[in-house]
Parts: sequence; C-alpha cells; structure tokens
Amino acid sequence: MSVEDLTALVSRLEEVTSRLESVAGKGGGAEAAGISASLGKVIKRLETVAGGDKKGGDSAILGEFDKVLSGSFANYLALSKEIGGDVATHADMVSKAFQAQREFMAQVAQCKEPKQDVFMSMLRPTSSGIEQIQQFRERNRGSKVFNHLSAVSEGIPVLGWVTMAPKPAPYVKDMGDAAQFYTNRVLKEYKEKDEKHVKWTRAFMAMFTEMQAYVKEYHTTGLAWNKQGRDATGPAPASAAAAAPPPPAGAPPPPPPGGAPVLDIGDSKEDPSTAARAALFSDLNKGEGITSGLKKVTSDMQTHKNPALRKPYQQGPTPYKSPTFSSVTSPTEKKAGPPPVAKKPAKAKLEMSGSKWLVEHHEGNKNIVVETTALKQTVYIYKCNDSTIQVKGKVNSIVLDGCKKTGVAFDSLVSSFDVINCQSVQIQVMEVVPTISIDKTDGCQIYLSKDSLDTAIITAKSSAMNVLVPTESGEFSEHPVPEQFRTNWNKATRKLVTELSENIA
Repeated sequence: MSVEDLTALVSRLEEVTSRLESVAGKGGGAEAAGISASLGKVIKRLETVAGGDKKGGDSAILGEFDKVLSGSFANYLALSKEIGGDVATHADMVSKAFQAQREFMAQVAQCKEPKQDVFMSMLRPTSSGIEQIQQFRERNRGSKVFNHLSAVSEGIPVLGWVTMAPKPAPYVKDMGDAAQFYTNRVLKEYKEKDEKHVKWTRAFMAMFTEMQAYVKEYHTTGLAWNKQGRDATGPAPASAAAAAPPPPAGAPPPPPPGGAPVLDIGDSKEDPSTAARAALFSDLNKGEGITSGLKKVTSDMQTHKNPALRKPYQQGPTPYKSPTFSSVTSPTEKKAGPPPVAKKPAKAKLEMSGSKWLVEHHEGNKNIVVETTALKQTVYIYKCNDSTIQVKGKVNSIVLDGCKKTGVAFDSLVSSFDVINCQSVQIQVMEVVPTISIDKTDGCQIYLSKDSLDTAIITAKSSAMNVLVPTESGEFSEHPVPEQFRTNWNKATRKLVTELSENIA
C-alpha cells in the first residue's frame, strides 16, 4: 500500500469517526462511542506507518527498538562497567551483539522480506556475537562472577527471536526464564553484600520484559518487513569492504559479488544439481526400459557354471612361516600406555568468603574434622573415598557429592543434608536435621538420633537405602527405604495413584 493510499484511508476513517461521535452526542449510546475510540486508535497507528514511509524507513518499529536499547539495557551496561572485570568485558560483547541486531532491524524497517540465503547472511553478525559471548563464559569457568556470565550467556539467545515466527514473544519470555536461574544465584550471593550486583540483576531481567513487550506489539507473528521497501542485500557491504585488508601484490582479483558462481556446462546456465536431478527423473520415467542399458551376464561369466572361475578362491591355508626376529617383542619391553592421571591434592579448608567449607579428594583419611563457627556456613564434601568426616557445631547445610565408602557425622543443620552421586555412604545425625535428600545414590545408611525422628527423607533414582532408628535399649533398629512402587489410573478422580509395592496384596 502506497503513502497516498494510506493517507486516503486515514481521511475516510476520520469521516466515519466524526459521524459516530455526532451520533454518540445525540444519544446514540455507549456502543457508538466505543467504536469511535477504536477507530481513533487505528487512525493513529496508520498515521505512524504513513509518517514512517515518508521519512524513508525511519518507522516506529526502529524507534521503539531504540527505546529498548536506551531503557533497562542501557542501565545494565552502565552497572556492568561499575562492577568491572569479566562482567564489564562480557557487557561490551553484549552491546556489540545488540548493536548488530539494531542494524538488522534498520534493514527490516526499510526492506522487503528477503530470500532465505540473504536473510541468513543478514543474521550472521548477530549470530557471531552470540557465539562470542557464550565462548567467553566457557573460557572463564573459574571466574568469581561465573553466575553473572552464565546468566548473560543463557539469556543472550533472546536475539534469535527474529527467526521464531509465528510466536516470537513467548520465545523472549523463555530466554528470560533461562537467565533467571542464574540471576537468582547472583541475588542470593550478593543480596546482603553489594547492592550494585542486585541492581545489575534487576536491570538485566527488566530488559527481557521490555523486549517481550516490543516484540508482542510490533512483531506479533514474526518480523514486520516493509512490503513497499527495497530489496535486502545482507550486511552492509561497504563497512565489510572497508575493514578488509588490501590484497597482496600479484594476487588474483576477488570474486564478483552475488555468491558462488554457477558451473557452466556448454552453453547451459543451469545449476549442476538441478541438471542431475532432472536426469534422474528422466531415467525413472522410462519404466521397464531403464534396464535396457544393463550388461547381460552370460553362462561363461557365472562361477557356479564355470569351475575355472572359482580356482583363485579355493586355495589352501597359508603355509606356516617362522616369525622374524624383528617381529618378536622382548618380554622385558613394556608397551607405552596412557600417562597416569595426576591426583588432585586433598584439602579441607574454609573459603575466603568465610561461608563455605571445602572437603575434597581425600583417600583413606579417617580423621577429618570440620569445626564450624557460624550458622550461615555450609560444608561441601566432594570426591572423597574411604574417609570419615566429622562436622562440629551447627551449620546451614552439608552436601556429599561423588563420594565412595565415606561416612559423615554432624551435630545439627538448619536446612538439609544432600547426598548426590554417591556409593556406600553413611550419615549419622547427633542432634537435629530437618531434611535429608538422596539423589542418584547406590547404598546409603542413615543413623538418626532421638531428636531427629521427625526428619523428612526425600529419595530419587537411588537404591539400597536404610534408616537406623535408636531404640530404648540403645541399639539401632534398621528399616529399608522402599524402592518399588505401583501406579494406576483412578477413573473416579482422573488422577494417577501410586502406592508402595509392599502394600500390594
């Protein structure tokens, strides 16, 4: 639709609106007033579109995208610079990726929808930016702000909304939810330490909300290309050519623009793949005549009718040959095997933050003692084998991860004791623990105290679990944790009903 057509349509709608307003003023009812208000919104939207076409593509679509960049996103960039370090470096990459999409959106506002190959070339700068951002996270897994980097890396694919027709807005929300898993960790870590990181988190998440509102408003079912615009040509070729170094002396001239040349066969300009496909269908259309070009196998060529042809395949076994000296390996020689894996040093220390104890890589150590000093402290036990750890004092939580034949005795916990990916471990509660969680573990013995009989035990994908409860005589009675269940569909309640297999009659 041309600018003149849009202007004429706006004039006609204004006339209808004026008539409805006059009818409403003479007692035509609230319905006429409602229709008039709706038409007013349509007129305003059409005027915006017509005004954008008159300015040569400077449409509301691009202007609203600039508002997204100048809103919470700009606040996120500013806070990243204040935090500095890896966060600031990462934010610079994010800024470049968004700027690449801004240039892409400028072409969307000015161009018609292109072919798929041109469209993919237009997305290449944005795609490269996303890849660079995610690679930076992978190279810095030991960073103190790894949760920040992970939040950004999980959320940056939001720039791919341009390919998510017909529902791009829900995709933006999904990317925000993916980033929120790590921003919640940032909030938990810095909520009472540094307000700057809390503001950084809120600004970053607010950007997804603003982006979703923009996409839902202006690109409801996909990119809103300019149907009256020019043809798209991919990323700006001028800037790419300016950045490229000059060719060396004597080098052949660069290939002409427009992609790879089509191979010529004689005077034909047809793509060879198309020609091959046409030849294939031509042969198939011959029907039974397609076999006319096959060579006939005569009786003198058939091995079952001509014994002479079978002689090369009827030879006896290969005669024995004594091994040569060079082929015999000396019994004293040892074949080179893979280098031994270096054992990581064992440690049991409190981190610099003062809130987390690390007990790692102990082998056969039965005398590990962790003396805690604050309720906020946690204990993380990792990759220990045939060892015993005693945790003195009341702490927040304990995690036992990837351990074998390891025992842990502790006084009291505020939240939970988690067992993950372990084998043949033992846990003893001296006082109180609210929850014990067991996941992907084979063999776990839990010794409860008289004060911890109300403990909730949660299990998943685990086996050979036993709970030992103290008796009046001071001994322990052993009770296995069920592992087999039966599930049925209840027609009355229309729900699945699960019961223990031992209760099945």
